[in-house]
Amino acid sequence: MSEIKPYRESSAGKKEQIATMFDHIAPKYDFLNHTLSFGIDKLWRRKAIRLISGYSPETILDVATGTGDFAIAALRSGARKVTGIDISKEMVAVGKEKVKKLGLEDRIELMAGDSESIQFPDESFDAATVAFGVRNFENLGKGLGELFRILKKGGTVCILEFSKPRNSLVKFGYKCYSKWLMPAVGRLVSGDRSAYTYLPESVEGFPDGEKFITFMSESGFEQIREYRLTFGIATIYLGKKL
Repeated sequence: MSEIKPYRESSAGKKEQIATMFDHIAPKYDFLNHTLSFGIDKLWRRKAIRLISGYSPETILDVATGTGDFAIAALRSGARKVTGIDISKEMVAVGKEKVKKLGLEDRIELMAGDSESIQFPDESFDAATVAFGVRNFENLGKGLGELFRILKKGGTVCILEFSKPRNSLVKFGYKCYSKWLMPAVGRLVSGDRSAYTYLPESVEGFPDGEKFITFMSESGFEQIREYRLTFGIATIYLGKKL
C-alpha cells in the first residue's frame, strides 16, 4: 500500500494526527460533509443500511463513528442497539448531542475508542460498520482484524469508503474538485485547509477495489462483495465472518 501523507509534519503518529485534525473541525464537520458531497453521502449511507438490513442484525458496532450520522442511520436496519466509537473525542461529543436531541440515548451509545484496539470482547456484535474511516487506520490489517474479532460467527461487516473512479473523465473532474475546490471551501468554513487537503491525499493512497478486498480476505472475511457508487467515487464492501 502506498504511504498516505500525514496531516501535518509532526513527530506524532498518524493516529494522533487524525484525532487532532477531527477534533479541530468537529464543530463544522456535519455542515461541510453534506455540503461538499452535495448530499450524496446520505444516499450512500442509505444504500449501505439497506444492505445491512438484509442480515437483520440486533447489535451493530460503528467504528470511526465521527458525529454519529451512520450510527443513527443504522437504526433503520432494525437493530436493537448501535454502539459507535471514534478516536476524536470532540467528534464524539457532537454526536452525543445529536443522539440526545433525537431521544435515542437508549438505543445508541457513542464513546471514544481506538479502531485498532477495540474495547469489546470477541464475538460481541452481529454487524460492524465503518463509513469513510478505514483509510484513516494507522495499520489497516490490524484494524480489519479487530473488526473480524468482535463480530459473532455469521456476522457481517459493511465498509463504505471513498475510491478512485475508473472512468478517465470522471477521474479528472473529481481530481480537480477534490484538489482545489474542496480545500478552499474547507478552509473558508472551518478555518483549516489542511484537513480538506488530507482527504484527497488519503483517498489517493488508499488500496481500494481488489487490493482492499485482498486485505479483507487476509483478515478472515469471506463472501466479500463490492458495490461501486456514483461512478466509482465511493464503494461499499460487504464481508462475512463464517
